[in-house]
Amino acid sequence: MTALSPPDSGKRWIHRGPLPTVRLFLGDGAIAAVALAGSKVGGFEVGLDPIAPDASIDQARLSGAEVAVVEVVPSRPESIARFEALAKVARIPLIAAVYDPQMALVRALVRAGAHDVIPLPIDIAELETSLAPLRERVASIRATNPVKRGKVVSVIKSVGGVGATMLATQLAVRVAARRSAVGRDVALLDLDVQFGDAAFQLGLQPALSLSDLLGAGNRLDGDLLRATTTAHVSGLKVIAAPSAMLPLDAMTSEQAIDIIDHASREFEIMFVDLPSNWSNWSLSLIARSDIVLLVTEINLSSLNRARRQLEMLASQDLSALDVRVVVNRYERKLFETIGSGDVRKALGRDIGFTIANDHALVRAAIDRGVPVEEIKRKTPLAKDLDALGEGIMTSLGIGS
Repeated sequence: MTALSPPDSGKRWIHRGPLPTVRLFLGDGAIAAVALAGSKVGGFEVGLDPIAPDASIDQARLSGAEVAVVEVVPSRPESIARFEALAKVARIPLIAAVYDPQMALVRALVRAGAHDVIPLPIDIAELETSLAPLRERVASIRATNPVKRGKVVSVIKSVGGVGATMLATQLAVRVAARRSAVGRDVALLDLDVQFGDAAFQLGLQPALSLSDLLGAGNRLDGDLLRATTTAHVSGLKVIAAPSAMLPLDAMTSEQAIDIIDHASREFEIMFVDLPSNWSNWSLSLIARSDIVLLVTEINLSSLNRARRQLEMLASQDLSALDVRVVVNRYERKLFETIGSGDVRKALGRDIGFTIANDHALVRAAIDRGVPVEEIKRKTPLAKDLDALGEGIMTSLGIGS
């Protein structure tokens, strides 16, 4: 995978799939000699994490990995010390990767806690051999200690202004009301760090926000995450966007994955409202999603940008994601000029859901911070939102 956004230059987004992950902490020279990112080796997903061979590796960067491969440079004492320090705190097996490893160093690294030592540049066969005895160990741990994992529904937009946040908030309160009635928790994470206003649209005044989670560092846990939420009358728990605009690189991929991992242990379903601009951390969250809602409108500009979003995901090897196209502000008369066949031709896929256009109702609901049916019941808009919620829960395998 290639790094995507300038603010995250030199970093990579983190893929979290159903397979266990081996994370490679390599310097630029070692990375240039391999072509493993996004591939599968020995039953493991491979993720690259570029880092200088003597730069410190915080334990949080191991989040989500079952095995880590760490480059060690024999001529740099700080590089060896880094490996030894990481081995003392890591809860996962570490494999040392060394150019021309000498026996004395191999023995020292094994004594320090290395599962194995492999030569650089990394050879796939060598890596597979090293990973082979770990595969059963990881499978056994997963089987005996299954991790509760909530479902993630991410909302992205073809272009700003298509009503994606309205869709996310109105959908989330509907699903939350149904699931809270059977004792299940649903959350909405507003991760639009610059223009997020999900809390405002729901009439909430949060005391804490995403900023508090980012500032928590290694203190982040389930209790702190729940304390950061603001409760909506529907039962929905909302993690609000920062009150002050933040640069996109204010959050790293590691932080984003850490937040979603803790949230997945606390909530049955998480709706994630993402910013318009892509970053490595937003790609990491998309890769972690069970369903992605791509919100667009029936006009050439919006459809063209929706197609570009799909192409971008494909370029990052994310074509297998379950992406549902949602046409907001739908009016039947619009199909007189742009038909469903034109949409399929433009996007390469069919429309998943349509949401009726009712600007006055939506505006009133947002201004009052309430679900649309509190303004007016039994409208085409409410019916479409219900259908979308039902479709999402069915696809997630979650009953009524």
